Amino acid sequence: MEFQTLQYELQDGIALVTLNRPDHLNAINMEMRRDLTALTEELYFNDEVRVALFTGAGRAFSAGGDIAHFEQGWLTPTFRAHSRRLVKFFDDLEMLEKPVIAAINGAATGGGLELALACDVRFAAESATLGFRENYIGLIPGIGGCARFARLIGVARAKELIFAGTMLAANDAAAIGLVNRVAPDDKLLDEARAYAELLLKRAPQSLGLAKKILNLATNADQTTAIMMEGLAQSILLRTEDHQEGLRAFREKRKPQFRGK
Repeated sequence: MEFQTLQYELQDGIALVTLNRPDHLNAINMEMRRDLTALTEELYFNDEVRVALFTGAGRAFSAGGDIAHFEQGWLTPTFRAHSRRLVKFFDDLEMLEKPVIAAINGAATGGGLELALACDVRFAAESATLGFRENYIGLIPGIGGCARFARLIGVARAKELIFAGTMLAANDAAAIGLVNRVAPDDKLLDEARAYAELLLKRAPQSLGLAKKILNLATNADQTTAIMMEGLAQSILLRTEDHQEGLRAFREKRKPQFRGK
């Protein structure tokens, strides 16, 4: 696929998406919003895509919303309509039944951090910084940032960081569970890709349903969550990949999953 503000490469099941406005620290403008919307179709409906991996060109993951976007004198309903496009993309990433990895190679703030929060696993370079600074321009993280931030690191800590506009170093972000792993700058993409390649060896449907159940379980009572687990398990029990897994176990070999 061709985009104005993204680089897209699909190789061996891994869709590498690079935010590509390096001269603007990959700030999210209207063109990028349109590109991300178009990307949804590719990630959802191209069966060759098994894992998605997001990173940024140049020295930032993404500095968030392009400041020019907020200087246009929007009517509030129009502004909400444009915001909904990005909200929907982040929601779609979270609902995608394929693993999504963020390789955070520099500053991730505002909408850039909201993108990373919508991913399933976050790798960060040692030099990366993460945080929300919307209150510097009298705003809040308004595209799922407050909700996902609080869910991931807890309400009290999310309040502390959003109120102060704190930018966290990568190791500090890892210490509170905001990122999963920290890698040397020159090894970030290699380590993220190695994890993606590991996931290619797992049964696609089991990954997808595990993701869905884990996302839903955080908002459900325990009884409901366990019931959803049982329903998902009953679906997976009838897949060809489950049968292949059983045969491989008995034959003492590695399974060859096909997503069926």
